[in-house]
Amino acid sequence: MEPAEEAQAASVCNLVAVFETSRTLGAVPGGHELENVHPSPDHRPQPSSGPWEVPCGGGALGSGPRTVSGRYLSSLKNKLSSGAWRKSHQPDTCREPGMQEPEEKRVVRELLETEQAYVARLHLLDQVFFQELLREAGRSKAFPEDVVRLIFSNISSIYRFHADFFLPELQRRLDDWTATPRIGDVIQKLAPFLKMYSEYVKNFQRATELLAAWTDKSAPFQEVIARIQRSEASGSLTLQHHMLEPVQRIPRYELLLKEYVQKLPALAPDRVDAQKALDTIFSAAQHSNAAIAEMERLQGLWEVYQRLGLEDDIVDPSNNLLREGPVLKISSRRRDPMERYLFLFNNMLLYCVPRVLQVGAHFQVRTRIDVAGMKVRELTDSEYPHAFLVSGRQRTLELQARSREEMISWMQACQAAIDQIEKRNETFKAAVQGPEGDTQEPELQSEELGLRAPQWVRDKMVTMCMRCQEPFNALTRRRHHCRACGFVVCARCSDYRAELKYDGNRPNRVCLACYASLTGSLLSGDKRRGVLEKGASAGPDQSLMSSFLQLTGDKWGRCSPRGWCVIPQDDPLVLYVYAAPQDMRAHTSIPLLGYQVTVGPQGDPRVFQLRQSGQLYSFKAESEGLQRRWVRAIERAASGRTPEGPGEGDLSD
Repeated sequence: MEPAEEAQAASVCNLVAVFETSRTLGAVPGGHELENVHPSPDHRPQPSSGPWEVPCGGGALGSGPRTVSGRYLSSLKNKLSSGAWRKSHQPDTCREPGMQEPEEKRVVRELLETEQAYVARLHLLDQVFFQELLREAGRSKAFPEDVVRLIFSNISSIYRFHADFFLPELQRRLDDWTATPRIGDVIQKLAPFLKMYSEYVKNFQRATELLAAWTDKSAPFQEVIARIQRSEASGSLTLQHHMLEPVQRIPRYELLLKEYVQKLPALAPDRVDAQKALDTIFSAAQHSNAAIAEMERLQGLWEVYQRLGLEDDIVDPSNNLLREGPVLKISSRRRDPMERYLFLFNNMLLYCVPRVLQVGAHFQVRTRIDVAGMKVRELTDSEYPHAFLVSGRQRTLELQARSREEMISWMQACQAAIDQIEKRNETFKAAVQGPEGDTQEPELQSEELGLRAPQWVRDKMVTMCMRCQEPFNALTRRRHHCRACGFVVCARCSDYRAELKYDGNRPNRVCLACYASLTGSLLSGDKRRGVLEKGASAGPDQSLMSSFLQLTGDKWGRCSPRGWCVIPQDDPLVLYVYAAPQDMRAHTSIPLLGYQVTVGPQGDPRVFQLRQSGQLYSFKAESEGLQRRWVRAIERAASGRTPEGPGEGDLSD
């Protein structure tokens, strides 16, 4: 070093020594220095606006002596001791290309500088905000000490780790970079301790709520925080802003370490350790992200429970909300669907009704359906598009979505919940019936009778009792539903009561057939099956052709009713006409063999007629395409041809 440079260095070192001595002698007993000198563990670095700072008293620039920042002087002393003083003050034009700072060292320097500022922020949180609030709580008793500890969580442990271990190690490595140009081993050794952040992050939402609540509730609490926030060390930032720093720190480590690995030369000795350190940091970040996700899950779950009225049998912190949203409920008695709302959890589906006055709870829970044992499938119903069936042990619901995409989304969410609970319980090995399952299965399997709520047949789908085939009327033969199979039956056929397991073994109205099956009692009442007693509920897999047709002409009367027409697979040469799709007895059967089909009379391309030996039947389809399918099916049956394969000739609508 040249004599002039030695003299300059000596003068700066003397200035540092005088400054530190004056700080020691002039310290206020019991006060808190909001700006300290680093790297000693007892002196934490604090953010500074520059080497010259105006005293807190404010005043004119020339009114008194200005103090020198301890951090700035400490930085000067470090530069002198490390030999960096001469390099940093040489003109750029004189710097040789080989003397430029390596890119990886620049990243390490940025990591160190951000770590110094971060430790200063932790010092402010732990040693100033936390300790001052604890002292005020113990002195005034205006707010509990436990509240203060809950707000700051484990900030003290985080502060000690960074101030006493992480920051000093980074500083030593950068100071000795020429001999040991690596930081991967240091970070790899200390990074596992970053998992302590998960506790802080998990508590962060509750901490901010407590901070806001006690700021409004307690004047001394608010005064302590406001006084510290006005200090220069706080940088005109609020306590909430400072508390957010630990939440954001680990992602910052990950970004800097990624950049460091990218800047390393291919054969750098630190590449292997740096990559392992990056993996460890990533694991810590995942741990922190998992804590954030858990916090958000619990917060969202609590909000849902509040909207549901906090019912005891519903509130469970272990639940996961999978989906929620409005749907339409298809009623078995009413024509118009009703507005309803669903909450799908991992273990239950809540069927809710929106409250008119949304004071407190927004929804009333009508039914809880356990996911265990639940089934879901699409319904094919031209009157209610985008409809699907949710069948559970407690209840079976026919629901309608606003679009096909929404229907598929609901079905997939329900099916995923069903699959997940089956895997966890390991009760069944095969997957339950999926969205492509049988679309026409209103009647329960015999082994499920009474164990699962049935799908109710809608009132308008039948005109006669589904057991005795007697027609309904508004006065003497009214409609009732069997609670075991869901059939629409008359009062005489449902004058029985049996205990149903899905309803808590309470007695319910059931039909004669279900009563005999559930109780084992043999009751008289069966009668011979008539020629017209053939069920109309034949879906596409049970009929060659089926749809509604308008019955026109004098043969059907003046009112031209609409009938459900079916050519069944097991009787392919006969056309059955029913008053409703679920009727158990047809009011007309037409043997088609030998009939002639006339297309498009009366000037309407949707009309066709059947004629034979003075018999004339006229039908009108809803579209020309449907009319053409009916004509092909009837012409084939009239010629005596039947389909040879199970899928041949399936023309059903």
